[in-house]
Amino acid sequence: MAISTDSIYSHKIFTQTSPSGKKINYPLLSDRTQEVSKRYGILNEKGGFAYRATFVIDPEGNIQAFLVNPQPVGRNIAEIIRIIQGLQFNRKTGLGVPAGWNPGDPGIKMGWAYVGKY
Repeated sequence: MAISTDSIYSHKIFTQTSPSGKKINYPLLSDRTQEVSKRYGILNEKGGFAYRATFVIDPEGNIQAFLVNPQPVGRNIAEIIRIIQGLQFNRKTGLGVPAGWNPGDPGIKMGWAYVGKY
């Protein structure tokens, strides 16, 4: 899902008029009270906006990863997907994934005994 401090009316217009907005097939939630943004620590209270942030939350409700982009920098969706795939790989195999890992690549054993070995 996506959450922004924009109104539901802004979301409606965005999904009806923007070429990228028309492709959205997940819920858009409005955080007009800015309560969600405050709780996740991504609200710029002076500017009255939320930073571009991504939270990867597991099925148990635990935050597994979060990325906060500077205001002028967009998200890298490919990296967000890679993080999710790496977490799923870890749950399935118990192995970690090194930098640059992609699905199909081997994982690595984790723990102090393996530090510096890869």
